[in-house]
Amino acid sequence: MFTNKTDDTKRHPNPQLTPYELIGGETATRRLADRFYDIMATAPEAAELYAIHPLPLDTIRQKFFEFLSGWLGGPSLFEAKYGHPRLRARHMPFPVTPTLRDQWMFCMNAALAEVVTDPLLRGGLSEALTQLANHMINRE
Repeated sequence: MFTNKTDDTKRHPNPQLTPYELIGGETATRRLADRFYDIMATAPEAAELYAIHPLPLDTIRQKFFEFLSGWLGGPSLFEAKYGHPRLRARHMPFPVTPTLRDQWMFCMNAALAEVVTDPLLRGGLSEALTQLANHMINRE
């Protein structure tokens, strides 16, 4: 997902340093998940996305944190509780359209901008999450 830079003054993902560690571990991963849902709940640009989520958002925030933890290279909390994420199958009951994908990415990119300070890492995460979001589309 990422390439190492030759500049030794910058830390980049490699087998020893995962994105999870580089963004700040558990604290930053939880902050990323929380900011995503805070933005979704308040941004007019995400109103349609917010409307399809069950309230309160506490359970889904926790599940998203657990998923992100493993996805970023940290502890596989989601898999330990629920098994393989099978994201597309888990989202199939919900109409995931290109519009909802765009709203999801709006929230995620805003959260990434607040939490991930390294622009190269932030860009790589956004690119990888965009590919994941594209894969979730199940309705046109």
